[in-house]
Amino acid sequence: MAVPADLKYTESHEWVRREADGLLSVGITDYAQEALGDMVFVELPAVGRRLAKGEACGVVESVKAASDIYAPVAGEVVASNTALADKPELVNADAFGAWLFRLKPENPADVDALLDAAKYQATLDAKK
Repeated sequence: MAVPADLKYTESHEWVRREADGLLSVGITDYAQEALGDMVFVELPAVGRRLAKGEACGVVESVKAASDIYAPVAGEVVASNTALADKPELVNADAFGAWLFRLKPENPADVDALLDAAKYQATLDAKK
């Protein structure tokens, strides 16, 4: 199971990538997509929506279950990956390439408080 070292993570299995323009790309981890199984539906937050840290802002649904997506930090949604509406299976094909939404963080330093790859891997190991 992949846990790229250049990303930050949440305990609720979202990943966060800092982009060159200061925005944050957010998706679900390889662990999450594997646990859920084949994706059949993705509901993403609307562009312009302001999110609080930890706020449920979307849903990923698979043949097994539905799971909320949570905002990793506070900020404003500036883009949603609309390609996933027609092809939710892209999340299964490449969990770290299929970002769900992009966020302009209220405080970019909040990302530093998220889990690094080693700490996220430790939370996964604890589940075994």
